[in-house]
Amino acid sequence: MDNQAQSPNQVPSDDVEQHKVHAVLAYLGILVLVPILAAKESPFAQFHANQGLVLFIASFLVGMVGGAVPFIGWFLVLPIGGIFTLVLTIMGIINAARGEMKELPLIGGIHILK
Repeated sequence: MDNQAQSPNQVPSDDVEQHKVHAVLAYLGILVLVPILAAKESPFAQFHANQGLVLFIASFLVGMVGGAVPFIGWFLVLPIGGIFTLVLTIMGIINAARGEMKELPLIGGIHILK
């Protein structure tokens, strides 16, 4: 999807207000399933669900690689990857709470959900 189709100007403000909680939950690990299942009709919630799902997968991969690779993974991948995913989580929650549909840096362009 292009950025114009995801612009907050394109999404009705009542949709944003109704689904802010769903959008915030999308960034809290496995709770990404809540907006995926409960707010299928909301473009705002689905945008944040996609961002949260990509972030969840990235966090999982950081943990798997960091835990599986001795020393480099433990002392480099896990700390740096953990801080990176934490910062992206905070950015996503802030964007969702403000009612904005901004893509996250580096991983925001990946679209899993339609």
